[in-house]
Amino acid sequence: MVPTTTDEPTTSARPADEGGTPAPRLSQERILRTEVPGPRSRELHARRVANVPTGFGIVLPAFIERAEGGILLDVDGNQLVDLASGIAVTSVGASHPAVVAAVKAQADAFTHTCFMVTEYDAFVEVAARLNAIAPGSHDKRTALFTTGAEAIENAVKISRSYTGRTEVVVFDHAYHGRTLFTLGMTAKEAPYKSGFAPFPDHIHRAPYAYPLHWRTGPENCVAEALAAFEELLERVGPERVAAAVIEPIQGEGGFIVPPEGFLAGIREITARHGIVMVADEIQAGLARTGTMLAVDHEGIVPDLVCTAKALAGGMPLSAVTGRAEIMEAVGAGGLGGTYAGNPLSCAAAVAVLDLLTSDPSWLTKARRIEELIRRELEPLVEQTGIVAEVRGRGAMMAVEICHPGTNEPDAPTTKEIATACHEAGVVALTCGTHGNVLRLLPPLVIEEDLLLDALEVLTAAIRKAAA
Repeated sequence: MVPTTTDEPTTSARPADEGGTPAPRLSQERILRTEVPGPRSRELHARRVANVPTGFGIVLPAFIERAEGGILLDVDGNQLVDLASGIAVTSVGASHPAVVAAVKAQADAFTHTCFMVTEYDAFVEVAARLNAIAPGSHDKRTALFTTGAEAIENAVKISRSYTGRTEVVVFDHAYHGRTLFTLGMTAKEAPYKSGFAPFPDHIHRAPYAYPLHWRTGPENCVAEALAAFEELLERVGPERVAAAVIEPIQGEGGFIVPPEGFLAGIREITARHGIVMVADEIQAGLARTGTMLAVDHEGIVPDLVCTAKALAGGMPLSAVTGRAEIMEAVGAGGLGGTYAGNPLSCAAAVAVLDLLTSDPSWLTKARRIEELIRRELEPLVEQTGIVAEVRGRGAMMAVEICHPGTNEPDAPTTKEIATACHEAGVVALTCGTHGNVLRLLPPLVIEEDLLLDALEVLTAAIRKAAA
């Protein structure tokens, strides 16, 4: 599809869709008025370079003026298709009216008091909603924080307090955050860990079940990965391990979906040894994969669940939810933070959770996105030679790019494809330990025509790179 090239941003008065989602005011179509990035964005980017350290990387140096639904409007008037959702944050769509209204109303009341000084009900309401969403019928508690890394670190703190143990097990290809401790848990060296060592110790790494790259073949992946996990525990001493922290679908590591049985095996082994199983649902959780949490696909009940990203629709908020007896192991004053559970973020989260829990069509939308992506992109595995695999669940999908006829990662070609998408007005991200995975994270509200247009751009970029 050729993008529209009109002079002014177009608006729409479409009625609400079947799920009751308010129609966006920006037209949901790709529009290019300049090259991407355009002259105004380039001017602003030069100012950024003069004032912001280069440590803040950038995917696409286009400055955004407005964002609604699945469209990002930049300062040059280009309407870009959003296949990133701010890295899985704006799952209910950019600037969803219910989220905006909730934040405005809370801002009119008060913006901050600190929950550890005086209380407010929105914090408790978010906790109650997350306790209901987390799997298992046991009694639960939820603690709120600000960032995903904070949630992970607090899950480790809570696990250590409960077990009286010190060691933490994580997995190959994992990403858990950018603080020093979560960097120690993260597997990918460049750019995340380069120059920041030494990292905290007491962290041990086990293989993650990654069928495409399992040395003895995908049919052996689950059994051998679980055996390696048990072997690691024996070396460390299972009685010393407080927590095993695992992403049910790995995010930055390459959107790796483990084969059925792997997560169940980790659950059985951790339970046998009294190890707290922590599910890092920060990127995969809250309807993104077609279920409320990614662990729901296998019916796993972890001890603790960490959520963030999509939780507050663009406002900073994270959470640790888990078994009451584990969460209550920390004494008064042991958890918290000045901005933990900020009232504006909590108001936004209540609105997001209202949307996701009151209407099952959100999960249907996620599954439909997967269906369309697979339909359009899976044929490229046979047709191009460079697409090794299309994988994922729901609206968390990935395309792994390898050298033709091999499983050898091809990061330069992956970057070339992503750049071509950006120039055509489609915001696509890369990931993977070797930088050779294209990840697709469209908002759940994206219209099918808009998604298909973006996939047409992506397909053309892949075919051109393959040729």
